[in-house]
Amino acid sequence: MFIDTHVHLNNPKLYQKLDHYITKAFDQNVQALIVIGYDHETNQKALEIADKHDHIYASIGYHPTIAKDLTAADFELLERLLTHPKVVAIGECGLDFYWDKDHENEQIHVFKKHIELAQKRALPIVVHMRDATEKTYLTLKESAPLKGIMHCYSGSKEMADKFIALGLHISLGGPVTFKNAKTPKDVAKIVPLDKLLIETDAPYLAPHPYRGKQNDSSLLPLIAQAIAEIKQVSLETIANHTTANAIKLFNLKEETK
Repeated sequence: MFIDTHVHLNNPKLYQKLDHYITKAFDQNVQALIVIGYDHETNQKALEIADKHDHIYASIGYHPTIAKDLTAADFELLERLLTHPKVVAIGECGLDFYWDKDHENEQIHVFKKHIELAQKRALPIVVHMRDATEKTYLTLKESAPLKGIMHCYSGSKEMADKFIALGLHISLGGPVTFKNAKTPKDVAKIVPLDKLLIETDAPYLAPHPYRGKQNDSSLLPLIAQAIAEIKQVSLETIANHTTANAIKLFNLKEETK
């Protein structure tokens, strides 16, 4: 069994055939999905989808690329929505200096607000990081120890060790299957099994041999298989550890029955 810890079923590409993609995932032994929100619309859709389906949960927050536009009212709304019983995490949130190099201070401020909320509500945090490794680490370090995920981790193995030392899990997605992706493979080798999670980030980042095509949660086992080969363990070992890690981190009581 597998758990997809990061999927955007709220994206129009998947949402328009929602039942199809959910069934397709379950048919491939993906036992649970966590739908990730990143703005008002996707947060609401994540909650709606989780509300209507067993074994589907929501994580809600604000993407760093909209940090400059957020107000106190947005965080008041987010805090109210976090009381929904199927919210299991906060985010995705974090720092992205690839798409927005001009609002670093605003991004850091908003990221800290998410961290505060996560700790206040004892929820894990789902961290987006792009071209901002050092600032992301330093921001998180201020509030350590933490619980949460470095989503679709793309940093170095050395920095992975540092994020793990803060209490965070490392989540790997499609890039770990790419033939020329040395860094994700190096990271997969060194991440301890008790700190490893897997995700699709669908509809993005489809694993090999579907690279460049639309992704969905049914392809999650391909990611697990690639990691198993890199770590020289069985697919069952990766499945068992990553599923147990997700159940514990997100407190997925329904999945333990």
